[in-house]
Amino acid sequence: MALTAHLCCLLALLVAGQVQGTKDFLGSQAPGPQPMGLKETFTLFQIQYNRSYSNPAEHARRLDIFARNLAQAQRLQEEDLGTAEFGVTPFSDLSEEEFGQLYRRQQVAGKAPRVDRKVGSEEAGETVPRSCDWRKKPGIVSAIRNQNDCQCCWAMAAADNIEAQWAIKHSKPGQLSVQQLLDCDRCGNGCNGGFVWDAFLTVLNNSGLASEKDYPFKGKAKTHRCLAKEYKKVAWIQDFFTLPSSEQSIARYLATEGPITVTVTASLLQQYRSGVLKGTHDNCDPESVDHSVLLVGFGRSKPVEGRRPRPRHSLPYWILKNSWGPDWGEGVSRRTGLSPPSGPDVP
Repeated sequence: MALTAHLCCLLALLVAGQVQGTKDFLGSQAPGPQPMGLKETFTLFQIQYNRSYSNPAEHARRLDIFARNLAQAQRLQEEDLGTAEFGVTPFSDLSEEEFGQLYRRQQVAGKAPRVDRKVGSEEAGETVPRSCDWRKKPGIVSAIRNQNDCQCCWAMAAADNIEAQWAIKHSKPGQLSVQQLLDCDRCGNGCNGGFVWDAFLTVLNNSGLASEKDYPFKGKAKTHRCLAKEYKKVAWIQDFFTLPSSEQSIARYLATEGPITVTVTASLLQQYRSGVLKGTHDNCDPESVDHSVLLVGFGRSKPVEGRRPRPRHSLPYWILKNSWGPDWGEGVSRRTGLSPPSGPDVP
């Protein structure tokens, strides 16, 4: 069984593995060295993420994009409620257009196949636990994947969903083949984007999924020929369905049954580093969901003092597993040791 839901304005992104360190990149008030200049910060970014450019003109262009992205991150930080951190990410040398082409689904929104089965209950009397985090259960949430330049978030989220459900129901953890979903996709889109229900239907059509070890991820480097019949299936589903739109129902099902595939708006994620990210009407259009991830938990933040004058408050949040590698997301911001740039060369 697999399941999917749409959440237009998720409140948190907590996705990467455990890391060590303490320095923040933007907005840090901790004592330490003075902030670096833009060029020095860019040089450290290149070292951190192994970036090199073909010629001086391309280097200058990427430096300009980097500066614009840091300026945007600073604006987001100033507008934030004080619960999220924005700054340098693995995508800081990409223009907004380039980031969209690589990491946001390019297809127009589609509709899931009609599913008559009703799941869960909308009754207000049913209780929902205060928090849930499937990462704390050994073997349920597998390692972070990296889609690189392949627009396959839909396939990775679906594989993550089936892995988690299989581990819960059968106590058999392990990673499943995303490449099989790309090669055998019923729509033939491969790395050009898709929908999670296409991935689920592909699993049904091929009577299951092979393991990642047997049928490894190659992305765009692979000639897309379906090899499903050549490998042993190690997991399968009997059906899939869409949950009710009520977030109470989604939270209840998540807590009792396991992780869920969801589709979100990725507009703020290029500059996001950590914390609870609060969507607004301006940056979170429910008609423009364009990125699929795995929903693995929820909770409430500790009371915080917002940047704007307001009482101390806590925020409800969702915990998501993304597919942009372990160098993006919650916790990673404390690993780089970079400081915010300052001086006349910052826009």
